[in-house]
Amino acid sequence: MTNLTSGRRLTRRSLLRGAGVAMALPWLDAMSALGSPAPARPRRMVAVCHDMGLLPQFFFPTEAGRDYALTPYLEIFRDFKSDFTVFSGVSHPQVDGGHAADICFLTGAPHPGRGGFRNTISLDQFIAQRVGSQTRFPFLNLLIGHETFQSLSWTASGVRIPPEQRPSAAFRQLFLQGNPAEIALRLRQLREGQSIMDAVADSARGLERQVGPQDRARLDQYYTSVRELEQELVRAQEWENRPKPTVTATLPVDITDNNDTPGKSRLMYDVARLALETDSTRVVAIMAQDQHSTHLITGADSHHALTHHGNRPEVLSTLRRMEENQLTAFRTFLTGLKNVTENGETLLDRTMVLQGAAMGNANSHSNNNLPVTLFGGGFRHGQHLVYDRQRNLPLANLYVSMLQRLGLDVERFASSTGTMRGLEMA
Repeated sequence: MTNLTSGRRLTRRSLLRGAGVAMALPWLDAMSALGSPAPARPRRMVAVCHDMGLLPQFFFPTEAGRDYALTPYLEIFRDFKSDFTVFSGVSHPQVDGGHAADICFLTGAPHPGRGGFRNTISLDQFIAQRVGSQTRFPFLNLLIGHETFQSLSWTASGVRIPPEQRPSAAFRQLFLQGNPAEIALRLRQLREGQSIMDAVADSARGLERQVGPQDRARLDQYYTSVRELEQELVRAQEWENRPKPTVTATLPVDITDNNDTPGKSRLMYDVARLALETDSTRVVAIMAQDQHSTHLITGADSHHALTHHGNRPEVLSTLRRMEENQLTAFRTFLTGLKNVTENGETLLDRTMVLQGAAMGNANSHSNNNLPVTLFGGGFRHGQHLVYDRQRNLPLANLYVSMLQRLGLDVERFASSTGTMRGLEMA
């Protein structure tokens, strides 16, 4: 980049020193922000993705409409039939690659299996950018499993947000206040972060005289992001001085046995429910990884290997039991939400809970006709909405409906072509 007036060359390294701080500091978004007073009855969103999919023959109903018969998997949610909608014939157009597609479950970014792929913003982060300032934590990004490379949450620039896989760590962050010395250290770190932003801004302004009009426009965008981050730091300091909510639950003891996936699931779902119940956050993303509970089923192979079942009855039977374990753990989460009352409505009534997978058939690595259900959130549920199973309706249409239910003025998200036809608000 050359100075248009003096001919001096501005080195790339000098610019990256300022940009490096700005690229790292957006993580401070997760420190929380403090905005205007919360509404009396806020709406919330939870998204759960099962990374190994679900056996379609045990998930999808045969009949459409409200008089459909529950399938074996949906039978687990019989008591919630009026609280959820099941969808057939939805997927993300151009999202392919088999297992690679799970990172696009909330983004809809095309061709995740190709070289040079770059993800886009995920639904949870899109929401957190708009409502996250109303709670201590703009979002929770959780993982049920043992491999931390998977994540449902991606920033606007396509950067993966590492998930929290330890229920105890999530609980501490949400509910344990820390002693005065720890709080003082935290506040000092926040103040130091703010002073760094001031220094970076001053350094960047000194570049204006050395660059051309296009670069000055980029620097103006940079200043705007610096100012926004400074505001986030101020809000984070305010939250740090406020006491965290008190809960009767005790600190969970993490399960170290990777075979006990159902136990890990229950712990993490309990933490997520407490976070919503205390209004510590209104946005939660949960990646539910493949199960390692093979010791619970005699002679079972790994979950991944079982998904390539080749229609062998004994393998299908084992895989079905493992997936039912997974869905049963999820059912306890829904039960917890329904048992909490908030100003005359249940927490489930106020919380949209999206559950699904990025593969419609793991045996063939198909990313079409995804198994998707939506629970709660104030929609008129109790139905099976069926779309073209060959030329699927974009799943992002459902995301637009969810965004609008949150009160956001949004017409498009990812590959959407509109809202989800047939899904009515109560």
